[in-house]
Amino acid sequence: MFDTFNKWYKRYLFEEEAILLLVMLVISVTLVVTIGDILAPLLAAMVLAFLMQGLSSKLQGYGLPKWVGVSVSFLVFVGAFFGVTLGLLPLAWRQFLSLASELPAMLGKGQQLLAVLPEQYPELFSEQQMSDFVSMAQAEAATLGQFVVTQGLAGISGLFAFMVYMILIPILVFFFLRDRELILNWLGGFLPEERPLLTRIWTEMNLQFANYARGKVIEIIVVGAVSYASFSWMGLNYAALLALLVGLSVIIPYIGAVIVTLPVVLVGFFQWGFAGEFYTLCVVYIVIQALDGNVLVPFLFSEAVNLHPVAIILAILFFGGIWGMWGCFSRFPWQL
Repeated sequence: MFDTFNKWYKRYLFEEEAILLLVMLVISVTLVVTIGDILAPLLAAMVLAFLMQGLSSKLQGYGLPKWVGVSVSFLVFVGAFFGVTLGLLPLAWRQFLSLASELPAMLGKGQQLLAVLPEQYPELFSEQQMSDFVSMAQAEAATLGQFVVTQGLAGISGLFAFMVYMILIPILVFFFLRDRELILNWLGGFLPEERPLLTRIWTEMNLQFANYARGKVIEIIVVGAVSYASFSWMGLNYAALLALLVGLSVIIPYIGAVIVTLPVVLVGFFQWGFAGEFYTLCVVYIVIQALDGNVLVPFLFSEAVNLHPVAIILAILFFGGIWGMWGCFSRFPWQL
């Protein structure tokens, strides 16, 4: 037992930099677990600044001064940030409230459809099964209604936090863009002067994270925009809300597409029934998912690290559970 541990230690922790890297990882995970909610705005600003750093660096590569690259990148970010938070999110929230108000009518229609299943397919469905399913659906609808009421009552405190984030995140993004080298040099002052291992890991992590994060943002925008255009063209109710869900579903590979399929299909069914528009919606949605998985993803992530799906899902579950959506983005460096 001791010999095995000794071999493992000499292989992985014999160098001083390896021990330092392990300590840094332990401290980082501890901070995430203990005060992750407090650091969430900081993490969000770091991710957003990193995404915009690519545009700033590209502009500087064309010979433009640094202040021009930073200014243009920050203006693009401000436009996109406030466009989403003041335009898209309120529209999606209004459509969510409208959908929640129509749930009782949808459940009633669904109950009528389910009531005939035991008569048509008695070998597959029983009246007790249908009754249990309807009761469960009604309980979930009641829970959703309670959630909407709770969020409405907590709107004042939530609005205050939202306003703070609206001010805090852009300020942090600006300073991260402007003082990137200064911050990195300050953090590097706590590390040994000779650090070839840490430098190599940082270089690889920076490249892979850049490829992944920026590609994932582009994928969200493209899939969401195409979904919204398609749903609006078909006249589907709650097009903005469903398109937002479809776009965000790409954050969680494989699982996200499966989960978001249910609301898209249900809304289309309750709007059109088994009419031609419903089948058209299913075909359009399948085409969007197929093009995303077979064309867009290989094109965007051709230079990103190739990870096994199990590793991606486990990382999503862990870091997404700690930091929510931003944890799904920030999980990537830990996988290297």
